[in-house]
Amino acid sequence: MKILLAKPRGFCAGVERAIVCVEKALERHGAPVYVLNDIVHNKAVVDELREKGAIFVKELKDVPEGSHLLFSAHGVGPERWEHAKTLDLEVIDATCPLVEKVHHEARRFASKDVTIVLIGEEGHDETVGTMGWAPDNIQLVTTKEDIANLNVVDEENIAYITQTTLSVDDCQIVIDALKERFPHIAGPPKADICYATSNRQAAVRAIAPQADLILVVGDSESANSTRLAEIARDYDKPSFLISNSSLIQEQWFANTETVLVTSGASVPENLVEEVVQYLKDYAPGSEVEEALLVEENVHFRLPANIS
Repeated sequence: MKILLAKPRGFCAGVERAIVCVEKALERHGAPVYVLNDIVHNKAVVDELREKGAIFVKELKDVPEGSHLLFSAHGVGPERWEHAKTLDLEVIDATCPLVEKVHHEARRFASKDVTIVLIGEEGHDETVGTMGWAPDNIQLVTTKEDIANLNVVDEENIAYITQTTLSVDDCQIVIDALKERFPHIAGPPKADICYATSNRQAAVRAIAPQADLILVVGDSESANSTRLAEIARDYDKPSFLISNSSLIQEQWFANTETVLVTSGASVPENLVEEVVQYLKDYAPGSEVEEALLVEENVHFRLPANIS
């Protein structure tokens, strides 16, 4: 069997930065340090950090006063910052800089009293955080059908922003529909979908035609991992989202000569290696080939209070 390893895959710069923030906070301050929500959407990463002394919470009321608190890579709204101040928490902000870019756009449009259409998933940590920065101006849409429900007072004064981990193609469908209904709609100076999401999706699209089966390593809670599996299915290829190698089923390999393996932006490489090892054990003598689409060399500075 031939195993194609998509590249790029795995950790993006924002995820890597967020994980390092937790590790450095533990080194500097000792356990426990608190993290609001999952630092990234990957159970293996969260479990490992929990073992090192991180405590993950859903509400700030569960954080003792005066503690060290990390905001996750997905970002939060201003109300979380205000609540943290009342609890005298030392906040380490691990928000991905590309998510912060979207927050800035929301604030900028809101300062001009623009109606903002946020394209994103309802309830996703990133979407919830972004909406918090302009609650009186933002309306959420997920599909082009949602556009009909928008309440826009001034169609000359409207803009859109997007969640950073959406499907590039699906997002463009919604953007095109918005432009059709609102010809004067403004958008961000540069696309909001992050470089890592775009690159991983492009890699799957480029390599999928060569494969008989596609395995995407990632958690179902991870938006970008889920998108990779959905894109693979667009090619009418058997495609499975798996969090680890234990979920692989041998019946998937019937009539399979080539397997494409990739992973979402919050997935550690060791989980991919375990999947590859499973495949090599299943089909001894399998050839492993790294299929490179583009090299990534992006790094983000750590927050000043943890660097």
